[in-house]
Amino acid sequence: MQDSHDIVTTLDLTGLKCPLPVLKARRAVKAMADKGETGVIAVLADDPAAPLDFQHFCDTSGLALLRNDAQGGVFTLHIEVRAELRTIIVRRLAVENLILNA
Repeated sequence: MQDSHDIVTTLDLTGLKCPLPVLKARRAVKAMADKGETGVIAVLADDPAAPLDFQHFCDTSGLALLRNDAQGGVFTLHIEVRAELRTIIVRRLAVENLILNA
């Protein structure tokens, strides 16, 4: 599958199991949002729970999951960070961090 997304960074999270792939992707999204960057984070993961976990992460974080497919046991996921969502993303991730650290 060919994509014309503006991939800013690629995270190879193969070998990691839930919840680590989503936590590492969340950190990358927050870093992009903190810098005011937009674009797509490409994620490679082989955890069988990754497609559902990333769909839930994007749905609850105001992100768009542009790609979610598998080949050879590796899932390729593209997460879009858009400028208009930057404030929402930063706020939601800050709240999640407060909850996780409570």
